[in-house]
Amino acid sequence: MVTERRAVAALKVFLVVLFGVLVLFQTFSLPGQFAHMAAESPEDAYLRWPATAIAVFWVLCVQVVIVSTWQLLSLVKNDRIFTEASLKWVDAIVWAIAAAWVVLVGVFLYVGFKADDPGMPLLLFLLTVGVTVLGLLMVVMRALLRQATTLRSDMEAVI
Repeated sequence: MVTERRAVAALKVFLVVLFGVLVLFQTFSLPGQFAHMAAESPEDAYLRWPATAIAVFWVLCVQVVIVSTWQLLSLVKNDRIFTEASLKWVDAIVWAIAAAWVVLVGVFLYVGFKADDPGMPLLLFLLTVGVTVLGLLMVVMRALLRQATTLRSDMEAVI
C-alpha cells in the first residue's frame, strides 16, 4: 500500500530526529542541567550524579525502543512482521520499558518518602502508572503478534 509505505517512511524520519535529539539530551543537556541545579542548590548537590545517571538511563531505554521500532518497521516494509524475527524486537521493547519502570519505581519511593510537598510524588505516581500501562500494553501486543505469527505459519504449512 502506498499509504503504508509513506507512513513507514515518515515514521522512520521522525525516529531519526527523535534519536538525534535524545543523544543531544544525553550528552549535553541533562548533565548540564544537573550541574546547574547542583550549583544553584548546594544542599542537593549530592544528587547531581545519581540524577544524571538515572536520566541518561531513561533516555537510553527510550533509544532502545526507537531502534526496536525501526527494526519492526523494516520487517513491516519487507512483509516479514509475522515471523519469529519480530518477536525479539518486541521483547527488547518490553525489557526496556521494564527496566525504566523498575528505576522509576525506585525514584518514586525515594522521593515519596523524602517529600514535604505532594506535587512531585503525585507526578512520579502518574508517570509510574503510565509506564505500567505502556509495558502491559506491549505484553498484550506481543501476545497478539505471537498468535498472528502462529496463524500465518499454520496457514503457510497448509498451503
